[in-house]
Amino acid sequence: MKPMSAKPDFNPERPATRRRRRGGRIVMWLVALLLLIILAAGGAAWYVHQQLQPVAGEQTVKNVAIPSGSSVQKIGRLLEEQGLIRDADVFNYYVKYKGVAPDLKAGEYQFTTGQAIDEILTAMVEGNTVINANRFTIPEGWNVDQIADHLDKEGIVEKAAFLKEVNEGAFPEYPFVAAIPKQADRKNRLEGYLFPETYEVDKDTTAHEVVSRMLAQFQKEWKPEWTEQLKQRHLTLDEAVNLASIVEREVTVDKERPLVAGVYYNRIRDKWPLQADATVQFILGKQRDRLTFEDLKVKSPYNTYTNPGLPPGPIANPGRASLEAVVNPAKHDYFFYVTKKDGTSEHYFSKTLQEHEANDKKSRGN
Repeated sequence: MKPMSAKPDFNPERPATRRRRRGGRIVMWLVALLLLIILAAGGAAWYVHQQLQPVAGEQTVKNVAIPSGSSVQKIGRLLEEQGLIRDADVFNYYVKYKGVAPDLKAGEYQFTTGQAIDEILTAMVEGNTVINANRFTIPEGWNVDQIADHLDKEGIVEKAAFLKEVNEGAFPEYPFVAAIPKQADRKNRLEGYLFPETYEVDKDTTAHEVVSRMLAQFQKEWKPEWTEQLKQRHLTLDEAVNLASIVEREVTVDKERPLVAGVYYNRIRDKWPLQADATVQFILGKQRDRLTFEDLKVKSPYNTYTNPGLPPGPIANPGRASLEAVVNPAKHDYFFYVTKKDGTSEHYFSKTLQEHEANDKKSRGN
């Protein structure tokens, strides 16, 4: 007979004990994890707090120029480079947390190293720029000569120096400048690219710096996807700026800019002359209420009545609405337009010459 094996003692409390021990370990892990999270959060908060403190060291006065249209990130980088803040990224998050990002104003400011970050922000929100800054405004549709005369008159830079930079200055930081066609009959190389805007510059600024600021603004305004859209229309950036300059000078009411751009696209497609009065006005050098038939015969490569296609270069510096109108023109069958002469500055549009002549008589009140 086989001996009977001994049976283990039965203890109903053992599984519960194991469960309690396992539960205790889980609680300990959770507590440890929570402590780690608290420590990490505290460490992050401490780091952010430290980065928002004034920069230590000898106090030095710094002049910082904030270009028009600068992003918060760019402003932060400029302040960090000047040793006025500790961390541009923390500055960026802090400005957005404060909700003042849209209120930061361009201009030249005078700050002191060691200055509190909130004092710096308050100065930029209130626009407390330094006294030695000059502000000037370039309206949409002004040409290079008008801009040069204005800058000279306002004492910003001399006309001759400005024109020299426009036609001979080196601006390798802007790729679109290198792509401008070299044409002997183009009047001013950078015509069309001096973006109309209000600028603030230092009193001792140079002509090169003024031109560069305007080119930088153009680069900011021009959307990269526009270049791809133009390729589908078989148009280069320079040709688009050229056409936009005509639209700018021909149209006053923004909602009509895509319509007028569409008229010129139709004419280009069907190989019609553009016949834009604005190009003749550009040649004559002054604005006239009505051009004569003799004016339309003036000899110049810019005369779109006597020469096919676009002129050798832009005739003015277009604004945002005209640039966008050329990138996204209205689709229609119009080939003509004429001013209504009713005080609205709007136009009658027509598909045929017969309709156009009728609209012209209506415009003249005849």
